[in-house]
Amino acid sequence: MRFVRTDDLKPGMRLAKPIYNKRGVMLYERDSELTDQGIDSVRNFELIGIYILEPAEPVPPLSDEDIAFEQFQTVAMFQLRDCMNMIRDGKQPDKLNALVSSIISRYGQMDHKLNFTQNLRSTADYVYKHSISTAILAAMLCHTMHMAPIFMERCVTAGLLYDFGSLLVPENIIAKTTPLTEEEKKTVRNCRKVGFDYLNPTDQSVKFAPEVLKDISQVIYLIGAGTPEASKRINRTTGAKILQVADQFDRMTAMSLTSEPLSEVLAAQHLRERPEQYDTKVVMALSRCIHILPKGACVDLTNGEKALILEDNPYDYSKPLVLQFSDNQILDLRNPKIFKEIQIADIMKTMDNRIAIDENTLKHFIADEYIKQVADAFRKKQARIAQNKKTNGAKPRKLG
Repeated sequence: MRFVRTDDLKPGMRLAKPIYNKRGVMLYERDSELTDQGIDSVRNFELIGIYILEPAEPVPPLSDEDIAFEQFQTVAMFQLRDCMNMIRDGKQPDKLNALVSSIISRYGQMDHKLNFTQNLRSTADYVYKHSISTAILAAMLCHTMHMAPIFMERCVTAGLLYDFGSLLVPENIIAKTTPLTEEEKKTVRNCRKVGFDYLNPTDQSVKFAPEVLKDISQVIYLIGAGTPEASKRINRTTGAKILQVADQFDRMTAMSLTSEPLSEVLAAQHLRERPEQYDTKVVMALSRCIHILPKGACVDLTNGEKALILEDNPYDYSKPLVLQFSDNQILDLRNPKIFKEIQIADIMKTMDNRIAIDENTLKHFIADEYIKQVADAFRKKQARIAQNKKTNGAKPRKLG
């Protein structure tokens, strides 16, 4: 699989990912060959490019949940665009509450981790897609952190709207493929501030809950400042802490015009290494609601070797049970002596950040008796930890 910019697309190329219209109807399936008409459709969507399969490459694994996730993102993106257009016209977005409810019903009640696969973004739809992803992450984080339903609703609403001001950024800055100058960064910050005035106008033509507006104003400030010191200058709300983590994680793992996306591993590591800027509890919750180092993933180790994740660690994703390929040695990274010498450097991913080995492939892996025993012991210990946490588990919080 490789990424091909729109201008370089040619008839006969095979799609690696499906393409949907605004209603979520699939226009082009995976493995479809591009035609001149199809290329025109891609250009009409203003995508910077699409993922293409190599001539002999098989279609990559994609679960029903992965397909539903991509489809929902597409539909939600168009719904959010309509809402933001109404706000820009000084009108209350009448479909916003339905969008918030839809995100919460799908992703604010999940009892398992999600494959947070990223979508391609153009300069025309980046704000909408980024905001949808941030809101989805906010819903999952709120659920994982046992926040009250009213808090989750406010946090998801803020996640959908906080980046509204980026729509006001001049086209010449949005389209830049090189890093922004300090003056251009200042322009972006000012646009975000002006965008807040649309969300909180003096004539009250558009109205949002004070808690939503406070979270939005804090996140605008935190993103604009972009420093650890900024997080210390204000008494951040829990909602702002959640959105700050969700915003940065999505920005780092999404394809952009100026940089390659980071893997979830490197993005999570970035957040963990900056506790003064990104709240530790929120970052830990992130690793409990999305897959970062799941069972079956292939990884690069810091000793230069490659390995397979035999069992993931839900309480510290960086310390799973791995099988080192070179010598079939099993490494339990929870062991302090082992972890001191060997850590996970990065995950081996496909171009769109999807894990290369899927569940069906993993089923063909036949472990010997020793591997089974070690994996069983690992799972039993994790089960005991889970039971202890459940017995002493936290109750849902009333607010943030």
